[in-house]
Amino acid sequence: MYSVEVRDRIMIAHSLPDPFFGPAQNMHGATFVVDVAFFRERLTAQNVVVDIGAALDVLAKTLSPLAYQNLDALPQFKGVLTTTEFLCRYIFDSIATAAQSGALGDDGKTLSRIRVTLSETDLARATFEGAVSA
Repeated sequence: MYSVEVRDRIMIAHSLPDPFFGPAQNMHGATFVVDVAFFRERLTAQNVVVDIGAALDVLAKTLSPLAYQNLDALPQFKGVLTTTEFLCRYIFDSIATAAQSGALGDDGKTLSRIRVTLSETDLARATFEGAVSA
């Protein structure tokens, strides 16, 4: 399996209002390093997994609406615990949709898998990985 990985970062604010989260129940900020890996079984006719420039562009466009936002105030997250794990899946879904719609070029439509990793610190990170289904 071949892979290409791109990276960006995002700063957000949110709270996790459940006693499970202790002090993180309160409003706090987070800076995530966001890594997205694209996988395929065989290289394309151009011997690549995906166009890196297009992958960076799709990642930037995916993160832009969240950057410097209080996630608690965004309608799509109303009543949702926006944990790191949850955000991995949210970003995955957006990038998978972009891939299927051609935003990564025609070859993006035939990717096997995508993995999204959000690193909170150098000590903790979460990941969601799934198949890209058409």
